[in-house]
Amino acid sequence: MSQIALPLVTATSAETVLTGPSLEPVLALLNGAADWPYRAAVLAGPPRSGKSLLARWFAESGLGDALDDADSLPEDAVFHRWNRAQADGRPLLIVSNRAPGAWQVALPDLASRLGSALMIEIGAPDDDLLRALVETHAARRGLALGEAVLAYILPRLERSHAAAEALVETIDRLSLERKAAVTISLARDALAERVHGVPEAERQPRLL
Repeated sequence: MSQIALPLVTATSAETVLTGPSLEPVLALLNGAADWPYRAAVLAGPPRSGKSLLARWFAESGLGDALDDADSLPEDAVFHRWNRAQADGRPLLIVSNRAPGAWQVALPDLASRLGSALMIEIGAPDDDLLRALVETHAARRGLALGEAVLAYILPRLERSHAAAEALVETIDRLSLERKAAVTISLARDALAERVHGVPEAERQPRLL
């Protein structure tokens, strides 16, 4: 499998969630919202991992209500939404941008309720998903990444959603600056810049 697109009800070409084996347990839990304890769940995950898109898909699919960026909202507002969901008998998906355990809630009643909710965490992308992320970000920028380039960068790329997006952005910029096609040499410099802040060619002389 290379990629599966999970379109939103009001999707544009950029509004899809790419799935792979690492995300399948998350989707299964979201689809089982009727069985959540207290019909509430907290969705957490790393930056750029599709939390907001999953929340929109969850709400627009009629599975329940979603509260995005909940950890940045006033705690009493989150508490009110929890109580309203309980009164309505509808599942509530609460999206947190913080890792599990890192969201420190001061309001005791809210803290106890969040502690009883199901925790759903998006983990690092698997091999298929990481490749799909790189290919999709490249396609959106009109970048042609050959198999040789992909074979070079994928084993060396940090296994995260944000890293895949950032690397493609750097490759695109270097390609435009140099007015050159994407080669292994250019991809090597992009990887070095992401890690060290400067291209490899500027850090050390390259042996002939």
